[in-house]
Amino acid sequence: MINVVLCGGNGTRLWPLSRTLYPKQFNKLISNQSLFQMTALRNQEICDRIFIVSNEEQYFLALDHLEELNITTDQFLLEPVGRNTAPAIALACLAVDESELLLVTPSDHIVKDLAQYNACIKDAKQLAEQDHLVTFGITPSYPETGFGYIESRGFDVISFKEKPDKKLAEYYLDQGNYFWNSGMFLFKAGVFLRELQLYAPEIYDLSLEAFGRSKKSEGIIRIGRDDMLAIPSDSIDFALMEKSNNVKMIPSDIGWSDMGSFEALYAELPQDINKNTENEQHIAVDSTRNLIISDERLIATIDIEDLIIVDTPDALLISKHGSAQKVKTVVEELKLRKSDLCDNHVTAYRPWGNHTVLDSTENYKIKKVIIKPGRKLSTQRHYHRNEHWIVVRGTALISVNGNKSLLRTNESTFIRMGDEHSVENPGKIDLCLIEVQAGDYVKEDDVIR
Repeated sequence: MINVVLCGGNGTRLWPLSRTLYPKQFNKLISNQSLFQMTALRNQEICDRIFIVSNEEQYFLALDHLEELNITTDQFLLEPVGRNTAPAIALACLAVDESELLLVTPSDHIVKDLAQYNACIKDAKQLAEQDHLVTFGITPSYPETGFGYIESRGFDVISFKEKPDKKLAEYYLDQGNYFWNSGMFLFKAGVFLRELQLYAPEIYDLSLEAFGRSKKSEGIIRIGRDDMLAIPSDSIDFALMEKSNNVKMIPSDIGWSDMGSFEALYAELPQDINKNTENEQHIAVDSTRNLIISDERLIATIDIEDLIIVDTPDALLISKHGSAQKVKTVVEELKLRKSDLCDNHVTAYRPWGNHTVLDSTENYKIKKVIIKPGRKLSTQRHYHRNEHWIVVRGTALISVNGNKSLLRTNESTFIRMGDEHSVENPGKIDLCLIEVQAGDYVKEDDVIR
């Protein structure tokens, strides 16, 4: 059995913690492991291998997080642009033998009852081996309006339901045979593709064409941008599961959360006697039932209750409990403003390491740059800025217009605009340098690689 991990989502409902280039599945929200890492560990014991389906921009993040756990995978499928879950799963199915069993899981969910989870997988596997499409219905604990529901009779699916209003959700809960739609699936690759060809032929045909023209090397499958855009964007539920007569459902009471909102995060975090989330950076005076997230600045609250306060170095979110679903509206406004706050944190992660913006104005920018051992920045030049590099830890191998030199701790160099330059870390510890950019234009797109 192969665990197909879908990790291309942006997690916009958890902004400003979650950004396009560092989404919620790679955040360590509730422990010292990210949601993605928790997913990989959870399925490592029950699956033979892991198959990552990811946005191209998140490939190196997934690699880094797997390396932290000493988990290796020999298969990645990289999408240049997301087209929802039906095409993503179809492309993964095309990449394996049709008889392979695929456990398809999102990368950003929590499962607390692993024994029950493993039992549910075992039951689902028996049905999948009989050529059924199997989904997992979560036993509801309250009338949630943010999830879709599955109506069932035993293992048989009667219908899929859209997100209900409060009254309808209460009705579903009272009936006892309605379950939250988890977005997890188990089936044979060939069974999924045959059903998709029957019920969503356009997605099937265009996925087949895109896969046929993809670039494949060393376990990495790269889909062409135009080919990906040609595939209709649709979820597996709309495209297939709601139409097929071959769907079974496993009732699953597994301590599940999709971590899809700050309310869901609040429920998972430890709380003090006043129901505030525990945080050393929070001083509460007559304040109760607040979610407080801050790693740097101290937050003091007085006579405050039922608030969500999320403080990051470049953005602050304040919301009432129950209104956090509207965070998406904030993200939409930021996109209209073409703001970088949608995409990046102050610290941005790259295949070679990361960089943190320490200060920035119209004419200069100061960064802390971390380069991992053996990694190198691409050779590049800039036409609107000069750069000063100061090594504060490690050793840097600098190349300027083809001339190489070593810089050690407390040594520096100057890169004139137009110079062709690169830097790599030849050592065994992280290289840390301070980069000062100065010029008429210091935005990230002033680079020719």
